[in-house]
Amino acid sequence: MTEPTATTEETGPGRHVRVVLVDDHRMFRTGVQAEIGRTEETGVEVVGEAADVDQAVTVITATRPEVVLLDVHLPGGGGVEVLRRSAALMSDPDNPVRFLALSVSDAAEDVIGVIRGGARGYVTKTITGTDLVNSVFRVQEGDAVFSPRLAGFVLDAFASTDAPPVDEDLDRLTQREREVLRLIARGYAYKEIAKQLFISVKTVESHVSAVLRKLQLSNRHELTRWATARRLV
Repeated sequence: MTEPTATTEETGPGRHVRVVLVDDHRMFRTGVQAEIGRTEETGVEVVGEAADVDQAVTVITATRPEVVLLDVHLPGGGGVEVLRRSAALMSDPDNPVRFLALSVSDAAEDVIGVIRGGARGYVTKTITGTDLVNSVFRVQEGDAVFSPRLAGFVLDAFASTDAPPVDEDLDRLTQREREVLRLIARGYAYKEIAKQLFISVKTVESHVSAVLRKLQLSNRHELTRWATARRLV
């Protein structure tokens, strides 16, 4: 595994990489495009964007980029679902599509989930534009790239030949449901969760109901105990 942080390697027109941006927040995509998509300066050409899983698979299949910047939490099943449906593209021996997760989340289960799914790295949205550009090129070249401390999650998870057991209960939940679960377990009110995730209170209530049903729990107190026991809080 290479160093977990991007280097300060010079960017410029001598390098070129085709990139697709996948994130459900349009303003964030616009900001990333403005920051790294100045092709003559950075060498990064943004060839497509998507806001959910279905759009992502369609755009990635149509444009065949070299690198996909992938948010972990997306409508339609999350980044892991995009990876699952892009398995054939990732394994193309001649022109593989490589994925770099770019997320606000630094939760261990999110990091491990997308790395198991086939992503080549994971950086958080606090990364600078210059470091993000360099991370994209390193992933294009086949390197593994991680923000500081996130590499430790991966090393711990794959330190032995026996991968950590899959939590079948947790796997029943979508990425968004996991996010709501974590916030509920941390004591956030529905209104606070809605504001943080940019969704309605009614949508939060629907997610909570789905989580309780899938985990066969009765209320948020049981949910909190369940999450705490699995160190998700």
